[in-house]
Amino acid sequence: MTTTALHDPKDPHNEAVAAFYVQASGGLSTLYAPVLSLTTGDTERPGLPAYIQGLRFITIEPFDIAAALTATELLHTGHPWAAVHAIHAAPAPRC
Repeated sequence: MTTTALHDPKDPHNEAVAAFYVQASGGLSTLYAPVLSLTTGDTERPGLPAYIQGLRFITIEPFDIAAALTATELLHTGHPWAAVHAIHAAPAPRC
């Protein structure tokens, strides 16, 4: 998980993720963190959501009722949780 790599300097992917964060801080990219991922990540890394919330250049994607309705519909039609999570993690196009 990308957010856990950013949270842990000893993670083997920390350097790469930190580079993306630096690009975002310079306006060269946008980083998104789905709140559902942060909630799950907190089970492995307590304090992860608060840490990510404190970073200025990460956009938190909410898991609101519309997302919950879509997720439950996908789950009930047989899509695996991993696919539902990936769909939620993909940000909606911005106009």
